[in-house]
Amino acid sequence: MSTTATVQFQNHQVHYHKYGKGEKVLLAFHGFGQSGSDFEPLADVLVKEYTIYSFDLFYHGKSYWNELDTPMTKAFWKDFIHDFIRTHHIENFSLCGFSLGGKFVLATLEAHPERIEKVMLLAPDGIKTNAWYSLATYPVLFKNYFKSMIVKPHRFFNLINLVKKAGLVEKGILKFASSQMNTRKKRRRVYYAWVVFKELSFSMKKIGGLINHHKIDMHMFLGTHDKIITEKGMRNLLRYVQDYQLHIAESGHNKLIEKVAEHLKNTK
Repeated sequence: MSTTATVQFQNHQVHYHKYGKGEKVLLAFHGFGQSGSDFEPLADVLVKEYTIYSFDLFYHGKSYWNELDTPMTKAFWKDFIHDFIRTHHIENFSLCGFSLGGKFVLATLEAHPERIEKVMLLAPDGIKTNAWYSLATYPVLFKNYFKSMIVKPHRFFNLINLVKKAGLVEKGILKFASSQMNTRKKRRRVYYAWVVFKELSFSMKKIGGLINHHKIDMHMFLGTHDKIITEKGMRNLLRYVQDYQLHIAESGHNKLIEKVAEHLKNTK
């Protein structure tokens, strides 16, 4: 069971789910198209050890970004996290992020590395991502042209069909991309998430250096059948980290949270 709450920060609304009453604190960030409640399987395993705050990212769940075409800056996120942990009297904490949520783990780590005890990255975005996942979630097309796809989706699906016929991309990846664009609501979320989150990019050398310097306990979880986030791509970060644990689960991309929950339950 969880409780929920909403906070207002600089004219924006952030909604979160709170699980457990453990002595340690875990901030969790979900994947694209999800909400904070999608971390419930993992929270069920960790509730005795952690108090978990699982956030709805902007354009997901009940969180709301009030400046549609204005990107969220790293400075904004740093200030938000600082305000949140101050308000909740949190000194040190751990981080967990799945897929898109990986970007928010990296942003939080970069902003407050001295406070972080442990990082759990589940098939994280923000390190090295399959190009077609990027097209589905952070389109590289011209902004106005992509915005027009909200009401003219045939432009996107014509491109998908062309690539599919040419056999350039695996079917599973095309299926994922298409699933994120099959309703107007989803297309709107894709577009505005791209606009608002596009400044969340990071130097892996810097991130690795922060993990090493602050001796942050790092765990990365990947799926054997994941075509979107691959072990090869994760080497972009891991080659800079001196000490980490890499866990490979028998899973695709979308079921990884549940698989990680099973792994943690079985290894307790």
